[in-house]
Amino acid sequence: MTACTAPHPRRSSSSGTRRRTAPSSPPSGTRSPAGPHSRPVGTDGRPSRPRWRGSAPSPRGGRSGSTSSLPRRDRREGAPLSTASPETSAAPEPDLISVGRVCVDLYAEQEGAPLEAVQSFRTYVGGSAANIAVGAARQGLDVAVLTRVGDEQLGRLVRERFTAEGIDTRWVTTDPQRLTPMVLLAVRPSDDFPRIFYYPEPADLGVRQEDVDAAPIERARAFLLGGSALIEPAMRSAMQAAVKRAREHGTPVALDLDYRPVLWGVADTAQGGQMTGTDADVVRAYESVLPSCELVVGTEEEFRSVVDADDTEAALRAVREQTSALLVIKHGAAGATAYAGAISEGEHVAGFPVEVFNSVGAGDAFMSGFLRAWLDGDAPARCIERGNAAGALVVSRHGCSPAMPTTAELDYFLPQARTLERPREDGWLAHLHKATTRPAVDDLQVLAVDHRWQLEELAEDLGAPRTSVARLKGLLAEAFTRVAADLEGTPGILLDDVYGREPLEAVTGQGYWVARAVELAGSRPVALAGGDDVTATLRRWPAEQVVKCMVYCHPDDDPALWHTQESRVLRLAEACMDLDRALMLELQTPSGRRYEGDDLPRTLERFYRIGVRPEWWKLPPVEDAEQWYASGEVVRRGDPHCHGLLVLGQSAATDQLAASFAAAAREPLCKGFAVGRSIFAGPASDWFGGRLDDEALVNAIADNYRAIARLWAQRR
Repeated sequence: MTACTAPHPRRSSSSGTRRRTAPSSPPSGTRSPAGPHSRPVGTDGRPSRPRWRGSAPSPRGGRSGSTSSLPRRDRREGAPLSTASPETSAAPEPDLISVGRVCVDLYAEQEGAPLEAVQSFRTYVGGSAANIAVGAARQGLDVAVLTRVGDEQLGRLVRERFTAEGIDTRWVTTDPQRLTPMVLLAVRPSDDFPRIFYYPEPADLGVRQEDVDAAPIERARAFLLGGSALIEPAMRSAMQAAVKRAREHGTPVALDLDYRPVLWGVADTAQGGQMTGTDADVVRAYESVLPSCELVVGTEEEFRSVVDADDTEAALRAVREQTSALLVIKHGAAGATAYAGAISEGEHVAGFPVEVFNSVGAGDAFMSGFLRAWLDGDAPARCIERGNAAGALVVSRHGCSPAMPTTAELDYFLPQARTLERPREDGWLAHLHKATTRPAVDDLQVLAVDHRWQLEELAEDLGAPRTSVARLKGLLAEAFTRVAADLEGTPGILLDDVYGREPLEAVTGQGYWVARAVELAGSRPVALAGGDDVTATLRRWPAEQVVKCMVYCHPDDDPALWHTQESRVLRLAEACMDLDRALMLELQTPSGRRYEGDDLPRTLERFYRIGVRPEWWKLPPVEDAEQWYASGEVVRRGDPHCHGLLVLGQSAATDQLAASFAAAAREPLCKGFAVGRSIFAGPASDWFGGRLDDEALVNAIADNYRAIARLWAQRR
């Protein structure tokens, strides 16, 4: 066994299974909405999106009688909450088990400001063990995290974010006595990155022997130990036992030095960014595990600190005396050096010259890229190259874990890494990151109830006050929750915030696929909520809500009208890209016109030509299969990562919907329906007119929703 390769052969379940291989170059003939560096290259093929492993039970809570008590579902799109135990889960054994710091990062939104001047933060899962786990999972490894979280909202956030990334949480234990820790970080491009660690009695440093005993260390391809796991004596003892067990069963141990003086009590609490300083306890702790490691990775400061050496060469020699492991020193922008044997024979690989936006997180990204290649048996230089590339992309983005790149991003970046100095401005790379880090959703069955002016007119015609429209929306959402738990497909709901604000809040955060209308109802040219500053509007929306925009348009519209519509939709697409929001464009013809012949694909093509790439298209219920196929071809050319097409209802009768479903279902990109008035128009009329009470209305809507779902399933 050599130090530069992992001893376990690659298992078929671990390589490229969680995320499918995909084209990483942008389609020809399109331009990016996000910067001048996009390089159009012809491509075809299918999207690269994560697949979710294993199976999960139905949502907890069963039938819900009101929108204030919805059954909670897992946040990943369409997947029920998993309550599987280690004994019953169908998930494969992990390639990598990661243990160490797991916390919640609060990242400043104001760039370049000191923490004292920060006004708002973004919330991410963080900590080196968590960041590396996310990065490795995005590169195709089956990853598990061994940790503890608090029995509170932040602990649930960590679990849900892990699940959304496909990370195995069977060995994430809830600790009722400790809290999930937090770290506050400023965003600065220099080495001066202020951080405050809120780590009083942290849950992640509370892992004990019983937690280790439950983890399948002997069946993993590698055990990744973060140095911070050695801080507390009880956890240190558990980690020493874990390392011993790994060695006994031939599981290689990789040590991420992850030395943070403030957590060891070596630096003051206000010096969270300090990376130097040590004491005898630190040295003893690392000495207890170094001899059992096959890979040790850290910065120059970390290597010096863990052996209390004055210079880097002396530190390397001191570490080499304790272990025959492959030693890797990270030099930041300068790259990294690997020492497979003698310290005098290091192999250096230069870093990539990219503009730094955020200097935190690059080391964890490096480790994730390095580990993926190391577990594949690649030579140290190749491992470092992948690590350098991952780190270069992360320093160009906001946050640590959300910035971790996928394999598709690295495959796009590496061939041009020496010349692409501003990856943050590369529009296709930004789209690739957004598209390949979102879970795939199939068989989406959406109850569309974002109608406003239509319901206003209906209420007025039947003598009901406008205030009753808001109450109707609540009852429609209640019908949705009654049906959602039993649907065979993925349940979704589309709402507005004019009359549907309360039910919108009730369904958000429950694991449903939720979309929210952003356009002003009936506007042509399309007008957006918030006017010119749609970014400020979307910033206030929960991130999970899909941004839906309806555009009344036809390929033969007046050029001036097209220019206005395109500029506004492009502005919306850019806002969604900046804020990492999913976008769904709904196309409707203006009054008196229809999509005939190649009208629909021509309309789609116009948006792709200006660089608009929505995750979803919501299209009229045309009954011509050729139009659906032609539309699918346009989408495949324009964006091979598009999530799919949905069929809308337009008040169509059941036989018309059946015909349009049959035509649409022949196109593989058609992933479901988003139907509203065909489901609720009749019962809503009776309810406004006083012929149905609330319970009868909810029952009627639920029955109609189920019927449409069955109709879709039959045609599909």
